[in-house]
Amino acid sequence: MKKPRVVVVGSSNTDMVVTGPRIPAPGETVLGGVFAVAAGGKGANQAVAAARLGAEVVFVARVGADRFGDEALEQCRVEGIDVSFIVRDTQAPTGIALIMVDAHGENAIAVASGANMRLSPEDVDRAYDAIATADVLMLQLEAPMESVRRAVLLASDAGVPIILNPAPAQPLDADLLHRIAYLTPNESETALLTGFRVTDDTTAARAAGALRKMGVQTAIVTMGAAGAWWTGDTGSGRIAAPQVQAVDTTAAGDAFNAGLAVGIADGMPLPEAIRFANCVGALTATRPGAQPSLPTRPEVEKLR
Repeated sequence: MKKPRVVVVGSSNTDMVVTGPRIPAPGETVLGGVFAVAAGGKGANQAVAAARLGAEVVFVARVGADRFGDEALEQCRVEGIDVSFIVRDTQAPTGIALIMVDAHGENAIAVASGANMRLSPEDVDRAYDAIATADVLMLQLEAPMESVRRAVLLASDAGVPIILNPAPAQPLDADLLHRIAYLTPNESETALLTGFRVTDDTTAARAAGALRKMGVQTAIVTMGAAGAWWTGDTGSGRIAAPQVQAVDTTAAGDAFNAGLAVGIADGMPLPEAIRFANCVGALTATRPGAQPSLPTRPEVEKLR
């Protein structure tokens, strides 16, 4: 059976995580935390998640010529990811994310982007053949917008469906959105893009409809433990997520997007692909860390 082919263009970070009783308020110190270092970054998380779900993955990114870059490359290789288009940057360090996680699994994250923000349109162009022959292209916004645009242009011109996770949130113009097959904002990203605060199915439907009017083919608003609301050409509705005990929600959104990409590339009907993605995200939230928490395909099939 042919493996789904997924290309990810985006970020690679090293995550430094402190898990404690609560996330400190400004000026406050909270003692009693546990420290861990793990591979992360939205792009790398999506790439690793897709690989563990059985996809053939190509990752387009930049890391520094430093120890963290060495470790990021090695992690990708261990997962079977094609690293041919990961550039080693001698002018900037590998991206770093400082993550605080509270007792309920919620997190706060600060990122020093480093080499990620030097990913260039030329870097993307070098991966043209991989992008043009992919089943799905996955993107986030932890890379320069000009490079995101270049990847969108190459994929859309080649007829490759694009999943854009608009995180970290920022305004997006109509020319870009018209080329996006699946936009996957969470509640806060949806509010920034549409002005609608998502609190329930009614507000999610209104916000997803607004995203469609902005040009997106299918809007999928992720709602955490409540699942995801989708609106597209063939219908709309909320797909519930399995109920789990959340430990750390870091990378759960990235995992959802990877699950969606693999489901679509596998030919699942969209509601089924979203249900599959919900399971991937839910399982990720039950374990600490970013990439260490990402599940395998057999684990997801068991939860489905």
